[in-house]
Amino acid sequence: MKSAPSLFQSTLLMKAVMAITGVILFGFVVAHMTGNLKVFLGPEAINHYGEWLRVMGDPLFPRTTALWATRIVLLASVVLHTAAAVQLTLINRRARPQGYRSYRPVQLDYASRTMRWSGFLILFYVIYHLMHLTWGNAHADFIPGDVYHNLVVAFRQWPIALVYVVASVLLGFHLYHGLWSMFQSLGIDHPAIKRWRRPFAVIFSVAITVGYIAVPIAILSGFVGLEGEGPR
Repeated sequence: MKSAPSLFQSTLLMKAVMAITGVILFGFVVAHMTGNLKVFLGPEAINHYGEWLRVMGDPLFPRTTALWATRIVLLASVVLHTAAAVQLTLINRRARPQGYRSYRPVQLDYASRTMRWSGFLILFYVIYHLMHLTWGNAHADFIPGDVYHNLVVAFRQWPIALVYVVASVLLGFHLYHGLWSMFQSLGIDHPAIKRWRRPFAVIFSVAITVGYIAVPIAILSGFVGLEGEGPR
């Protein structure tokens, strides 16, 4: 069994890993949402964005090199984030005193449980999302390079749109608790910052959730459609 200082150091390390990788993943979530919202500007805008992702870094790097480097960083962040979360859970269980459940704050217990299961559900969703709209092997009418077409055809099916909406809501809850606790995990606990920690988490998590669910809802409602169709 680990000594108290060793246990404390392990907890601090895991929290730091979760916070740093969380910042990286949060940055990706914001950038990805911004790209998705280009669907409201029409096929040319979002398809141009999709092509830019493949050629970013040109001419310094060959085509898709920077994209794959970004994917590797994101994959490493997901793996480290998940591993740190699992390790923290195990550390907390080993360190929990016998009567811990009797006085543990209900809100903290609910938040930590929500973070665990929502995190794993989001991970499964990301795998499906890649198969669906990146690789196309889970999309019945996938056209490589035509991001607009792939999005519209996919989200016209309400079960698929519903999956994305639910996943976006789960992401919002996950981000809320993650953003709220990020400052403490990084040791940023100044009273002036602490006062704004919860409003910051609420505003950003709601904004991200609304930004993501706007696309499937707009397509499902017919506000966004294929070229030549117009609003239905």
